[in-house]
Amino acid sequence: MPNEWDIQSRADRCAVTGREFAEGEQFYTLLFRDRHGFRREDLSDEAWRQLRESGEKKTQPFSFWRSKFEPPAPPAPEPLAKETAEDLLRRYMAEPDLQHANARYILALMLERKRLFKQVETQEDETGNRTLIYTHAKSGEIFFIPDPNLRLDQIEAVQNEVAALLC
Repeated sequence: MPNEWDIQSRADRCAVTGREFAEGEQFYTLLFRDRHGFRREDLSDEAWRQLRESGEKKTQPFSFWRSKFEPPAPPAPEPLAKETAEDLLRRYMAEPDLQHANARYILALMLERKRLFKQVETQEDETGNRTLIYTHAKSGEIFFIPDPNLRLDQIEAVQNEVAALLC
């Protein structure tokens, strides 16, 4: 049997009249048990009175209660928009600071893996320093990423640093 406690959330309008509930208005919630579990109906005060006065006993609710309608609160704004790997790389590219060289390299590899960047060339200067040349898959922009010559034992620490910056 499917989860029989999967009850619908409160409606914003009367199930009988279709009229929207006003803030602070009293309404009734009726739960009916059927072969699929529970079904919820929210009724305005006047629809509830009409149902009671008519004496119609088509289906008795399993349970019912009276509540005051409070509109849902608007979603809280995100405190800070999460920075994407591309945003972070662009910010670090604008800073010539060598302290971000490892993070720039890892971010470029991440974007290559996501197929947002495509490595088109690797250049090596006379001193043996390599530079990876990437193009952005959508915009065609070119990014020059110096290879910081990370050792395998350093990669995990840089990945963790970048992951912490992106969370």
